[in-house]
Amino acid sequence: MPGTSFYLKDVQVTKQKGFGLFDFAGYWQRRYRCHGEDEGWYLLTNLGTLKEAVATFKFRSGIEAMFKDCKTGGYNLEKSHASTERLKTLILLIAVAYSCATLQGKKIQKLGIQKYVGRLKEAKRIIRRHSSFWMGLYGHYWVIGIEGCEKMIEELMAIRRNKLPFFQRGLRAMSLMIRTF
Repeated sequence: MPGTSFYLKDVQVTKQKGFGLFDFAGYWQRRYRCHGEDEGWYLLTNLGTLKEAVATFKFRSGIEAMFKDCKTGGYNLEKSHASTERLKTLILLIAVAYSCATLQGKKIQKLGIQKYVGRLKEAKRIIRRHSSFWMGLYGHYWVIGIEGCEKMIEELMAIRRNKLPFFQRGLRAMSLMIRTF
């Protein structure tokens, strides 16, 4: 049930040959204001306490998001088909590029202009839609796209005078974005 947890030491795990004694943790976060996980977590661990096991497992979602970004979400590492030596070099380059894009995304979020790069939340969505990596990577595309449409933006601003404050906010966000690059 939501709000329950337990930690059992030295549990015999026998699904496959070769497994031995592990600690077994169960955790289901309590619901808060009708929000919470649909299922609990069952973890095999050797960390020693429930608190450590749960805290470590929570990092998993960030790590999996990073793997997705490197594989299919931006850098398409899986499609590289590189040899072992070239793959090592490629992973090093991706690590540097990933760090730069993530730091860029953090700057964008700190400036408060992330809503111009991508929709933050969908209707009835609790967590933010895009990671700092995504914001940093696609912030470049957003600026390039706007720079390519400058004439059209000026024409729109001339036609839709009642929307001028919104256009000006967008242009200010673009100038802030350009300064961060």
